[in-house]
Amino acid sequence: MSTYRISQLAERTGVPATTLRFYETVGLLSAERSVSGYRLYGQDAVERLRFVGAAKDLGLSLEEIAELLAVWESGACSEVRADLRPRLVTRITDAERRTAELQEFTASLRGALDHLDALPDRAGGCDAECGFLDSARTPPVSKEPSPRADRSDEQRWRTAPVACSLTSDAIGGRVEQWQQLIRGAEHEEIPDGRRLTLPVQHAEAVATLAAAEQRCCPFFDFRLHLDGSVLHLEVRAPVEGAGLLAELFTPAA
Repeated sequence: MSTYRISQLAERTGVPATTLRFYETVGLLSAERSVSGYRLYGQDAVERLRFVGAAKDLGLSLEEIAELLAVWESGACSEVRADLRPRLVTRITDAERRTAELQEFTASLRGALDHLDALPDRAGGCDAECGFLDSARTPPVSKEPSPRADRSDEQRWRTAPVACSLTSDAIGGRVEQWQQLIRGAEHEEIPDGRRLTLPVQHAEAVATLAAAEQRCCPFFDFRLHLDGSVLHLEVRAPVEGAGLLAELFTPAA
């Protein structure tokens, strides 16, 4: 039976070694130890990681994946199906809601940009006749979340596991995407993260990339604010995610 050291398993599956260690700490993966103290994994680890990756692609949390793994290992296929189905229905509902919100946000950004482009060139300062500042403050979503929902959203990123579902190659590509987008942005440190200021024309691309980032790294918190001709992007993460936050969101010199 094949055995793998952690570097070999990472190469075999495309899951970074740091993520493999994290999976071990949360009970998703187990390893034996060699006489020299090296982690050793069997072929079953490859199958478990394939299962975990597929479950993460469906948007399941690590807690849910652990529950589903227990059914997968000890139960019949029909039991796995019965356990998974209601979870998928919940994810579909959530994805449809998020899609509708993102579409409305995108429409709001396009409307604000069209309004901005239609303004005449004026030598004087902005005033009420411009109308842009009022339109830029229009909330991007149609429903105002309840105070309880606000508290839930506020805590979600703080309690989410600091782990990324992207492969090491994909992470490199994502870093490049962010670096291209925020090149030349002004940035400053804020509590738990940093604040970047970019031209408002980047708003749609930022919103789209931020949504993709949260799907693979739910420990990031993104907040976008339109302020006239600029967009302020605030990104926060728990202390454990500070390194990745700095890697992604520090504009190249």
